[in-house]
Amino acid sequence: MGASSSTGNPSPEAHEQREQETLASAALSLPLLRVAFSRSATAANALPDALAPPPASFRLPGSPPPPHFHDILAGLGPAIASQFFGHGAAAAPEGDAGWVPFLRGFNRCCARVPASHSLALLLRVYAGAGAPCGVQLQPDEDGKVAGELTPEEIAVFLWMCWVMAWSASASRVAGDGGEKSGPVAVLLPDVTHLVLSALVSAGAVADDAGVWGWDISSGGKGVKVQEFTSWVLSTPVGLGNCLSRYVRDRFRSLAADSVEQESSVSTVNTTFDTSDVYLLTRGRAWAIALSIRNKLSEKLLSASVIGMDTEDLLYRSSVHGKGLSRFWSRVEGYKGPMLILLSAFSKSGGENVDSDRRWVIGVLTEEGFESKDTFYGSSGFLCAAHPIFRMLPPSGKEKNFMYCHLHPQIRAYEANPNPVGLAFGGTIGNERIFLDEDFSRVLVRHHAVDKTYQHGSLIPNQGYLPVEASVLDVEVWGLGGEATKRQQNVYKKREDIFSEQRRKVDLKTFASWEDSPEKMMMDMMSDPNTVRREDR
Repeated sequence: MGASSSTGNPSPEAHEQREQETLASAALSLPLLRVAFSRSATAANALPDALAPPPASFRLPGSPPPPHFHDILAGLGPAIASQFFGHGAAAAPEGDAGWVPFLRGFNRCCARVPASHSLALLLRVYAGAGAPCGVQLQPDEDGKVAGELTPEEIAVFLWMCWVMAWSASASRVAGDGGEKSGPVAVLLPDVTHLVLSALVSAGAVADDAGVWGWDISSGGKGVKVQEFTSWVLSTPVGLGNCLSRYVRDRFRSLAADSVEQESSVSTVNTTFDTSDVYLLTRGRAWAIALSIRNKLSEKLLSASVIGMDTEDLLYRSSVHGKGLSRFWSRVEGYKGPMLILLSAFSKSGGENVDSDRRWVIGVLTEEGFESKDTFYGSSGFLCAAHPIFRMLPPSGKEKNFMYCHLHPQIRAYEANPNPVGLAFGGTIGNERIFLDEDFSRVLVRHHAVDKTYQHGSLIPNQGYLPVEASVLDVEVWGLGGEATKRQQNVYKKREDIFSEQRRKVDLKTFASWEDSPEKMMMDMMSDPNTVRREDR
C-alpha cells in the first residue's frame, strides 16, 4: 500500500517537471532540449552567446542602419537569457536543479499563447536589448507593455524581427566554402510599406495623401503600443511568432555538432545586393509571409531572406513581352499557387486619381490559371504592396477569385461577348481588378463591387470611381515548388508534340491531282447532282 501510494502521488517537484516537459515537448523535442541545456550550463555566457544572432554586418541600400542597431543585436541574446532564463552573470545550474527552471523559461517564450502576449514579450526583448524607445515595461509576469513607438523605432523593431528570421536561415544558406574572413554583409529589406501601414492604421498618417513620398527618416507622430498591437493582430499576424521561432532555432543550433555549426556559419554568403531588382522585393515577400497562415508562408519567408529562385519566375512582361497571349504561353499548365504582382501609375485628369504616381498591387492565388469565360477559384488574397502594405483575405461570401479569358480558337458571333483579359474579384463587367488583353491598361474598382475579397483600398486615394492606370510591369511567380514545375514542363512537351502533329502534312496524299481534295471540290461544283460512290 505504501509503495502504491508513493507511486500514485508524485512530489510537487516531479509533478511540475512532468508538466513543464509536456508543455515544452509540444514546441521542441525533449532530447534536443536536454542537449541544449547541458551545453548552456558549461559557462557563464554560454546561453546568452547561443541566443545571439550569427555575426553579420547589416546595412541599408545606400546608407548604414541606425547607429544603435548593431548594439541592439548584440544585446539580443543577453536580453532573452535574462528575461526568460534568469541568466545574468552566473551560469545555469547543472543537473535536475536547473532543468526545471530552464524549461520554465523556454515555455514562457515558446509555449503557445495569445498573439498579443507573444508580441508583448517580443517588445520587452526589444526594449531589454537596449533599444532607445518609448516602450514602458510593466513589472509583472504577464509581460504587459505600454508607451509609444516613433516611426524610426517601428522600423528598427521590424529590422530586428527580420534579422531573427534571417538567423534561422543563415546556417542553411550554402556558400563557396573556404576560410571565414569576418562577418558577412547583409542588406536589410525595405520596410517603409509596413511602417506606413502601421501609421495609417493608427491614424498618424493620412491614407490618401500622406503616403506619397513619405520617408522613415522624416519622423512624425508616434504610435501607441496598443495601436501597434492592434495593427499587428490585423495585418502582419506572424510577427508575434518571431521570438519563439528564433529561440527554437538557436537551441537547434546549440544542440547541433559544434564543428558542423562553425562550418555552416563560415560558409554563409548572403549579400543581397541583387535581390530587389524584381517587383517581388524581399521586404514585400516578408510582409506577405507575415500576413498569411498557410504553407505558402514558409516559401515567402525563405524568399525574404535569400531571395526568390529565378526558376520560379514564370512570367515577366519586361522580359517575355506584354499581352495575354505571351502571358498564357508562360503560365499554361502550371497547376499550383502563384503570386501576381502588377506595377502601374495612375493617369492624370481624374479628380479621384493621383497623377503619375507609381503603385504596386498583388494577387496570391491557390491554383493555376485556366482559360474560361466565367470566374473560378477556391481561394486567394489581394494585397497593396506599394507605397503602403495591406492584405485583403477572402470574405467567404462569393468565390469569384480569378478570371482568365482568351480569344476562342473557333470564333463565333456573340451578341454580348465576355471581356478578354485577367480579372480578380467582383463580377463580369464589374471586376475588382481587370487587366486588359494587351497588358497596357488596368482598371481598379472600389471594394463595394466585390464580395469575394474583404473591403479595403488597394491604391492610395482610390475613391469610389474606377481608377484606370497604365501598366508598367507584370510578374508571375510560381510557388508550387519543383514538382509543379516538372508537371508544367511535361504538359508543355505534350502540347508541343500535339501541335507538331497537327502541323504535319502527308505529302503522299497530295501527290496526284486525281486524289487531291481540290479536284473533288472542282468536280462537285461543276456537276453537284452526279451520283458518286466513295472508294473504299
